Amino acid sequence: MMAVSDLETTVDPRAPLDRSRLVPAAEARPARTAAPLLGAVGYLGRRVVIYLGVAVVATVLNFFLPRLMPGDPVRDYIQATINATGRPPSGFELRSLKILYGDPDENLLLAFGQYLGELARGNFGLSTSSYPTPVTELIVQALPWTMVLGFVVVIGGWVIGTAGGAVIGWRPGSKADSVLTPVIMFFHSIPSYWLALVFIWYFAYRNSYFPAQGAYGRDVEPSLSDPAFLPDAAYHAVLPLFVTLVLGFAGWMFAMRNMMINTGNEDFVVLARAKGLPARDILFRYAARNAMLPNVTGLAQAFGGILMAIVFIETTFAYPGVGLLFNKAIFNRDFPLMQTLFLMATLSTLIFNLLADSVYVLLDPRTREEA
Repeated sequence: MMAVSDLETTVDPRAPLDRSRLVPAAEARPARTAAPLLGAVGYLGRRVVIYLGVAVVATVLNFFLPRLMPGDPVRDYIQATINATGRPPSGFELRSLKILYGDPDENLLLAFGQYLGELARGNFGLSTSSYPTPVTELIVQALPWTMVLGFVVVIGGWVIGTAGGAVIGWRPGSKADSVLTPVIMFFHSIPSYWLALVFIWYFAYRNSYFPAQGAYGRDVEPSLSDPAFLPDAAYHAVLPLFVTLVLGFAGWMFAMRNMMINTGNEDFVVLARAKGLPARDILFRYAARNAMLPNVTGLAQAFGGILMAIVFIETTFAYPGVGLLFNKAIFNRDFPLMQTLFLMATLSTLIFNLLADSVYVLLDPRTREEA
């Protein structure tokens, strides 16, 4: 065996110390943290560029798609007038209709330029179905109902689904897993409007436990100054909240269950078990903490898509939120209102997706290193 003294050394211990090669610890420390930080900034910068491109494409489609839809409100009104009166509208009526609904024969590129100019000034136009009410006024009236409904549904569904999925996924194949998993898959796959109709039939029409439609009673003033308003609004919101919550938590629970099954076989969980740590600590401090990472980032995305997710629920229950307003805009071909709602839904989704990417960078170091 070769002795230690026979090994060839590249550094002579008797040679004078070359201090020019030494790097102080205070100067070396930032170099170790600069790369992950730059990686995170670069990752988020690329995502911002992508989202800006998507926003530009969405703005273009937001203008042209409604105008490429079959049918036209001006021609529909002319045909309805002919059917009702037996005569076509006069020239003055036609000019008024074109001012109100827009000229169907105008140059689309010129109209698109005017649309961008008004959009830059924050002017979204007047609603043609509720003329002369501004579009922003209609949205401001409907948005609080959707925000309350969406916030309760997203947060409640996320908490129930994540906690329940962690528990049943910790012991796959158990009795709870065998019973709850098929139920979760059933609720996750059924259409929202179908479940809403079933609940309306049983709880409203058959047993009269809750009201079938609306957000408050006819004898209640929709104002916080009325002491009967909040209890009555909560009573009317029970069925929409419950239906949306049942559909919402199923997806979170199913995703968390699958992640817990995969995480339970990871080395750090096996090591924690080998050390004899309490099962409760292993479940919540180790396994669930890592398995819930997709659910944490998905929470921000859920807030962005909530406007479109509850369209069917609000329409079925005649709940005066953005979903019902959106359905009315499509039915009445209200282009200004339709465009504004489309754009609001798209931009909110992009903003919350960017927020989800930011959270993911903070929670997962691998993203910063790979970036």
